[in-house]
Amino acid sequence: MSQERLQDIMRLPAERLYEHELEALRKADTGKIPAGWQMSPQSVLKFIVGGKAGSAEITPKYIGNKRLIEMAIATLVTDRALLLIGEPGTAKSWLSENLSAAIYGQSGLVVQGTAGTSEEQVRYSWNYAMLLAQGPTPEALVKSPIMRAMEDGGIARFEEISRCASEVQDALISILSEKTISVPELGKEMSARKGFSIIATANTRDRGVNDMSTALKRRFNIIVLPAPTDLYTEVEIVKKRVREIASSYDLQAALPADEALHKVVTIFRELRSGMTLDKKEKVKSPAGVISTAEAISLLTNSMALAASFGNGELTDEDLAAGLQGAIVKDDDKDQLVWREYLDNIMKKRGADWRGLYTACKEMN
Repeated sequence: MSQERLQDIMRLPAERLYEHELEALRKADTGKIPAGWQMSPQSVLKFIVGGKAGSAEITPKYIGNKRLIEMAIATLVTDRALLLIGEPGTAKSWLSENLSAAIYGQSGLVVQGTAGTSEEQVRYSWNYAMLLAQGPTPEALVKSPIMRAMEDGGIARFEEISRCASEVQDALISILSEKTISVPELGKEMSARKGFSIIATANTRDRGVNDMSTALKRRFNIIVLPAPTDLYTEVEIVKKRVREIASSYDLQAALPADEALHKVVTIFRELRSGMTLDKKEKVKSPAGVISTAEAISLLTNSMALAASFGNGELTDEDLAAGLQGAIVKDDDKDQLVWREYLDNIMKKRGADWRGLYTACKEMN
């Protein structure tokens, strides 16, 4: 695909976005490469956490506990599937995509879990026009992303697995145990090639929606991705992602100053934890999700506001508009929580916070 066409794509997959990094890692790789993989586990780790490959700089894709990433990669070296669990905004899908891009070279074999996901989307379905005309034939078979990954010895991703009905989840049990999919209509079985695995994600906020069976959980190695442990780490994550997204969308606005980043992340951490950072005062938490991903979205939207309807410099008014939308959803309780936070916490923080407080009060 030409460079001009690539620039028109709204969101490039990880294997295209970081194509030069993946190529540099493959060229510099001296480790043992498992069957079906594009590079060694050590190079996959470097792709995720950052480093150097020859003269190429490898940007970190995940900022957090390196040992968790090592455990995830080690799982995929074996015949075990990987389940990433965490709060919204803990980079489960982002990590899943980048692991697939580094290991298999493709991250697009995805089953998106919803209440409407069917067993056919996990296993296979049929082109019914061809089925009626010719009967069950290999040409009429519509392979699921998981079946295609099995056929190629690649990695399939299963997003938000706990959103699916229990019978859909349990369709994975035989696939993960036997590494085959039976197609009785054709009298054959599809066996997985070496390198096949599944990376699934689950949201801890969805517990109780469709709990995974013990039998299915046993077939995964489960890794819990924590929320950023401290203010500095979360600020760095937000800064990095905002810079990447702003570049992708070519937002004609200045990147947020460190002070603005610090304020937004401070507000989110305090509302999420129910306590001010100095542990001196309790605050109420809103009903919605106050995640790192929400902070990133807030800041990019505020940049779009500044670029489209301002002078390109992020103002307190732009941030206030974003905060209002991120914190106050459709619940009267959220409005009360936000008002109390403004009056009891932000108002008392002195001159450095005065402009943002005033803008938020006017918006509220």
